[in-house]
Amino acid sequence: MQRALSLKISMLALTFLPGCGLHYVTQAAAGQYELVARSEEIEEILEEKRVTPRTQKLLTAIPSMKRFGEGRGLKATENYTRYVQVDRPYIVWVVTAARPLSLSPRTFNFPIVGSFNYLGWFREKEARAYAAELEKEGWDVDVRGSQAYSTTGFFRDPVLSTMIPKGRHVLGDLASTILHESTHATVFVHDQSVLNESIANFVGDQMALEYLIETKGKDSDETKSFIEIEDFVRKRGAELHEAVVYLKALYASNANAEEKLRAKAAYLKDLRKRIRYSRPITNATLVQYRTYHSGQAELAELFTHCGEKWTPFLNKLRELEKRDFAERQMKDVGSVIAELAKEPCD
Repeated sequence: MQRALSLKISMLALTFLPGCGLHYVTQAAAGQYELVARSEEIEEILEEKRVTPRTQKLLTAIPSMKRFGEGRGLKATENYTRYVQVDRPYIVWVVTAARPLSLSPRTFNFPIVGSFNYLGWFREKEARAYAAELEKEGWDVDVRGSQAYSTTGFFRDPVLSTMIPKGRHVLGDLASTILHESTHATVFVHDQSVLNESIANFVGDQMALEYLIETKGKDSDETKSFIEIEDFVRKRGAELHEAVVYLKALYASNANAEEKLRAKAAYLKDLRKRIRYSRPITNATLVQYRTYHSGQAELAELFTHCGEKWTPFLNKLRELEKRDFAERQMKDVGSVIAELAKEPCD
């Protein structure tokens, strides 16, 4: 199951990137303009019944999702009051890169908004062309479709049709995405993609479950199906985490480069078959996993430390916005979050 994961793209990222340059900026601007031009007020769409009954029902629920989050400390925004019908399965395709014997990502730096671990393209063909360029330069790459994305406050983000997947878990999935993106508007640390995404992933999933229980009931089909899909993601995540541990040890070993590459290829081939992954697994794939799923145990401990109350928990995390980090795009976010739990949670 491909979960809806968010991608942050800023239209202030007017910079030249090696291998794609002005073309990247142009396609990003064109893609954003298209979304703005095609978006329509949800209230008008519902009044005129211009979407399916299923979509109508889900769009109607979005204000309650936003209120639920705002009532628990998430920042109120004007996002998700408009809707865009997108005639493709994903809104963007995300390109991530890492060296063949390293789990450190290639970073992409932008003026004003800082650095990120990935690039997003509005056209799959262009994403794969850029990925091919990186492969020629010797990078491991990963290209995945993303069903949601955010401009982190630079524009009023609309609801996208790609954010409404098929399946019984759709209500929980949509709530998780809305709350995930609202978390970015509430807590955001420049140059720290892993920290930002991992926090938003934790809040989005945990708060979405609470929303379902409160609005539909613990034993409802919506709640049970969301828990089921979350369990699936968690089990697959455990396998990917084991891969990270194995490869980190392999890359740090005394084996020569050729031996490491053979062992890596065999391990990842078996892993893909074992977990039935839809695309090849590379170092870049594991970088993507770590970007969204690091520090989850530490976040859970901090949440408990704050009495399982969202507002003090989020306020504690906002302390990170004022902190000076030793490096851009740090990977060990768990240790940073654990430090927060050493002080009182007001």
